[in-house]
Amino acid sequence: MSSKLHPNLAIDLDAEIERIAQWMRQSLGRQLRKRGCVIAMSGGIDSAVTAGLCVKAIGPDRVFGLMLPEQDSSSNSTQRGKELMRSLGIQAIEQNISESLSALGCYKARDAAIQSVFPTYKPDSWKNKIRITGGLQGQFNRFELVVEDPKGAQFTEELPLEAYLTIVAATNYKQRLRKSIEYFHADRLNYAVMGTPNRLEYKLGFFVKNGDGSADLKPIAHLYKSQVYAMAPKVGVPESICNATPTTDTYSLEQGQDEFYFALPYAQMDVAMWCYEKQRSANELAKLISISPEQAEFVLTDIRRKIETTAPLHWAGLHLLNTES
Repeated sequence: MSSKLHPNLAIDLDAEIERIAQWMRQSLGRQLRKRGCVIAMSGGIDSAVTAGLCVKAIGPDRVFGLMLPEQDSSSNSTQRGKELMRSLGIQAIEQNISESLSALGCYKARDAAIQSVFPTYKPDSWKNKIRITGGLQGQFNRFELVVEDPKGAQFTEELPLEAYLTIVAATNYKQRLRKSIEYFHADRLNYAVMGTPNRLEYKLGFFVKNGDGSADLKPIAHLYKSQVYAMAPKVGVPESICNATPTTDTYSLEQGQDEFYFALPYAQMDVAMWCYEKQRSANELAKLISISPEQAEFVLTDIRRKIETTAPLHWAGLHLLNTES
């Protein structure tokens, strides 16, 4: 992928790497009192850059990597994870979580929900994914289910609410199980768990509560995705990961992050998020990313809606402590 930054997102990458590394060292030693870092490596750019930053901050000997594939994961993801491990010189282990997910009922619940929409769907030979639609047309977001039969023919239907919620709830098992494994190793090593959301994911709620949203440190949550890509070569990320298209790696059919949640490619979405945060107009956004003013207005509205509706993902559990009865 291109590492060229939009002028509005330009930063001093070397200075920012040092700033993050210093913050990580201080946070680990003074606040968390942890000896090192645990990070789950998905083979994607965000976890790769986070791992690279960990190495920059405290050295490879105190960074422990995990590769946690399951039956829907791409083999390319694990391969890239291993390449990252070798490139950074860190210790890492691989643990396939498919059997655990099956025991939890993840696949059974998901497949039953899919079959409620496509009765002919066969879990052992068909593939599936979810994609988002509506937001860029000024409508509320809605989701479609896409399935593919063994011959490669694809079929699409809009998802009823119950089926959508069940499929998402089942797939969220994956992120929550992975996080449990991360914290097991963190506890036994007295290490801190690293979170890997970038600014888009963090601000717009593209994470699973008590899953990939849980962590002790989130070193890139303030960085736009474009900035993460630009930083990657400077922290030792292999070219194969730098050039990989961002995917969710959650469903058996290949699924881009823009297709599932953001609705725009990350480079455009970064600029749209910047405009939203800087309170710039739809007309300015339209010129910056070459879309119509009307569509730009839809994008800004979609960002606002996502921030508002996903706000509870950031909250700790509500309670009545320190309140009057």
